[in-house]
Amino acid sequence: MKFFLDTANLDEIREAVSWGVISGVTTNPSLYAKTGGTLAGYEDHMRAICAVCDGLPVSAESCADTTEGMIEDGRRFARIAPNIVVKLPVCTEALAATHALAQEGISVNMTLVFTVPQALLAARAGARYISPFVGRFDDIAEDGVEQLSNVCAAIHNYDFGHEVEIIGASIRTPNHITQAALMGCDIATVPFAALKKAVKHPLTDRGLASFLEDWKKVEQA
Repeated sequence: MKFFLDTANLDEIREAVSWGVISGVTTNPSLYAKTGGTLAGYEDHMRAICAVCDGLPVSAESCADTTEGMIEDGRRFARIAPNIVVKLPVCTEALAATHALAQEGISVNMTLVFTVPQALLAARAGARYISPFVGRFDDIAEDGVEQLSNVCAAIHNYDFGHEVEIIGASIRTPNHITQAALMGCDIATVPFAALKKAVKHPLTDRGLASFLEDWKKVEQA
């Protein structure tokens, strides 16, 4: 399973890329807003992310609410850098935009997917990536992991005539990462805080402390 970083924070992206574990970046309007960015600076910010990622896919989301607006955004975003992926929310307007953009060779990440039918429609429309959400199901006391598993099983059943990868989104915990990997999810897009949690374990910390303490004894001997 590949890891994407779910952020628009350039410092977080630089650090995660330096670890050698990141295969892409996903952003959305909320994540960009957290950086304090402006509308005028959006494309420059995305260009900077693409440069840090050095060819890795970077999802930039359209906020248009019409098919024509989504296609226009998609074409404009695609000119920012060759590794831009246009991110669209699943809806009828976005399905039509995805179909048009895919025919032009522009990759689309269809987001806010919560059901198997939505995922299948996205794939049929030509989406390169499909992003079913996990954590938001947990917010309403439903099983997001089970829903992700159903999407993975359904999409992997079929050949859509183009490459389709499933991005487990709204990943919040190391257990979400574990379950996504066990079910064969292609990608998990993970906030930086959750990625750092995935590195940590109390037994690792305890073992490291023990090793360092024993090494001090060696140095004193």
